[in-house]
Amino acid sequence: MTRQLFEAYFREQYSLVYRVAFMQMKRHADAEDAAQEVFMRLLKYQPQFENKEHEKAWFIKTTVNLCRDILKSKWNSTTVSIEKIPEQEKGYFHLPYMKEDETLWEVLTLPEKYRDCLYFFYYEDYSIKEIAKLLGTPENTVKTNLKRGREALKKRLADEKNGE
Repeated sequence: MTRQLFEAYFREQYSLVYRVAFMQMKRHADAEDAAQEVFMRLLKYQPQFENKEHEKAWFIKTTVNLCRDILKSKWNSTTVSIEKIPEQEKGYFHLPYMKEDETLWEVLTLPEKYRDCLYFFYYEDYSIKEIAKLLGTPENTVKTNLKRGREALKKRLADEKNGE
């Protein structure tokens, strides 16, 4: 892989990789580490992409799988977990085409199976079929997780609105 090609991938995909990693890891430093590792894997494996969609899917799937591996590692399971995203970390997760979205922060606090489906569907504009392929789950599971995720999100937003 040439330096120019690698730099082009980095410029085009870093923002996406970082957002997906942040969605999984919920901390700026961890998301940066994961993004760095994804690009190291790009250099190591040098995958051949059929088209732009295949390229984007590779980056997302690699990022999700890497983050899952990190999260279930021994080190991560023996450290203190932070359930909510610290306020000071929110500024690092920025969707360039959107204004501030408080709903996104509620999505990020949902359980992983709901969070992933809702995020990819609403924030990255993937279809149910594409999400199923990315996450390696059946389409019906994605549909169910979207439905349950929407219900959980609706409940959280209603509770928040009512001051609970």
